[in-house]
Amino acid sequence: MKKTVFNICVTALFAAIIAVATFIHIPAPMTNGGYLHLGDTFVYLAACFLPLPYSLFAGAIGGGLADGLSGAVMWIAPTVVIKALMAISFSSKSKRIITKRNLLALIPGAALTVGGYYLAEVLIYNCGWAVPLASVPFNVIQSAGGAALFVVIGLALDKIDIKKLTSSNRYI
Repeated sequence: MKKTVFNICVTALFAAIIAVATFIHIPAPMTNGGYLHLGDTFVYLAACFLPLPYSLFAGAIGGGLADGLSGAVMWIAPTVVIKALMAISFSSKSKRIITKRNLLALIPGAALTVGGYYLAEVLIYNCGWAVPLASVPFNVIQSAGGAALFVVIGLALDKIDIKKLTSSNRYI
């Protein structure tokens, strides 16, 4: 199987996983339709397995699908942009998932989530800059939870050397 076909297939799988992990959510109180989910964990994992631009597409498609399926259609465009940008700072080139770079990449990933959804809420609801501040703590909780689960899953997958087992070079 060619490397491009392999990457497209893995991108589609991650997009589906991200969509399901985001679709299964807990509505966040005191927000304008926000909810807590674990989809960010799998956006980060996709970025560690897939090279750019595949990881961007996995996050964007998965997050956008979840918003559409949840009935939050007005959030699709911001989600597509935010989830795609979250993947940029991660690296898929290492033989491991949990690297210094990928741990540090959680910081801009969380900042993009919190800042991106804050700005999107300001623009979508046209309610000024103060009202959307109520959803910031929930976006911080979501980002922290997604980052923590990413580290736990990443360490477990590194322990079984998953990147060696799933390398596209095995199929060329």
